[in-house]
Amino acid sequence: MTALHTSGDGRGDVAAAAPRRWPLLQQPALLAPYVLVVVALYAVLIGLAVTHTVWRPQAMLVFAALLACGAISIEASRRLGMPAGVARDLLSAWWLPAALLLPPVYALLMPIPLQVLLQLRVRRTLLHRRALVTSAHGLAGAAASVTFHTIVPHPLRDAGAWLSDLDAMIPMVVLCAVLFTMINTAIVMVAARIAKAECSWRKLVGNREILLLDLVEICVGILITISCALTPLLLVIALPPVMLLQRSLMHTQLRAAARLDSKTGLLNAATWQLEADTEITRAVRTHDSLALLLIDIDHFKRVNDAYGHLTGDQVLAGVAGTLVQQLREYDVVGRFGGEEFAVLLPNADMLEACRVAERLRSRVGRMCVPADDATITVTISIGVALFRTHGHDLIELLASADLALYRAKESGRNRICLPATKKPGEPRRITARPSPRRL
Repeated sequence: MTALHTSGDGRGDVAAAAPRRWPLLQQPALLAPYVLVVVALYAVLIGLAVTHTVWRPQAMLVFAALLACGAISIEASRRLGMPAGVARDLLSAWWLPAALLLPPVYALLMPIPLQVLLQLRVRRTLLHRRALVTSAHGLAGAAASVTFHTIVPHPLRDAGAWLSDLDAMIPMVVLCAVLFTMINTAIVMVAARIAKAECSWRKLVGNREILLLDLVEICVGILITISCALTPLLLVIALPPVMLLQRSLMHTQLRAAARLDSKTGLLNAATWQLEADTEITRAVRTHDSLALLLIDIDHFKRVNDAYGHLTGDQVLAGVAGTLVQQLREYDVVGRFGGEEFAVLLPNADMLEACRVAERLRSRVGRMCVPADDATITVTISIGVALFRTHGHDLIELLASADLALYRAKESGRNRICLPATKKPGEPRRITARPSPRRL
């Protein structure tokens, strides 16, 4: 196998491209066994449930109705558009009734056609990710189904009995819904943690907004469960408001996703410009210092040529994650395009800006990204510019940082440079250089 070696002086050497391997095998070593174990357990449970289930027409009819509602919701998602990063689609509202009202086999089978539909109609993703998500939904639904059926053996056939005592049954329904959400989230979180070991568990759990969305899904799922238990015909009435809520939720997510770069999760160039303009306006008003770092990954094209764009995207995401970990919450960091990143440092003078730049250069240099049987290490070059010293607005500041980055590249890469300054009385020298990027 070949490997990419980037030396400290920035010179890189790439041998002939290595044979392509399955994307799962390019992930951290523990991820493939974990995914295979989860999917195998899911398949075994399906096999056992199918052979031990009595297939009743009423249950099959309700299953078909819930499946149809889920398919209609997916089609609505396709028409609205669901880019990467937008994952909350309220499909759990249809999986949960299948888990609670029907035998466990239906909870295991429900995610398969819906996930296939998502893959074909809405957004294609890596097959091992889709298989893991499908298995997580199926295992979580089976656990909730078995738990609820221990209390109510035939919740659909005997709906009148347990619905007549809802005050006592609601806590049990809520408990099963929470169990469904927790198991599903835990399975996916463990995989995410293995794939990105540097990411903390707290960050994987999410913020208050994500927990609120989990609560909304649980509540909607419980309401549909009760409606379907009364009569499956109520699904016709429940579908429009659920789709309207889904549409509203996705609009909110789409607006948030439009601010971010899909590959790195950082601010995209347009949003970074807006945030940077705001910080510069504040710095002008308060007379605070402010610095700009323009960062470029050295020899990034060689990574794409040797290992493919999928691995290149992993390098981009790794560098972005390293930058975020080393910066303050109020620093403005974004992907500027290609393999370039821009970082605005409020309240930072030249000494602090160079100190931060050196920390970023050092940490990125120690970062390793697995690829085939090798690991990729990359270096970065950084151009530093200070507000007022090198520019009095965003365009001037970007131009100065761009020239400083060019100096770092020309000086051998894997280093930090400031804009060149002319000596008193020295005529201004014009250096051939592509014009600064325009946002």
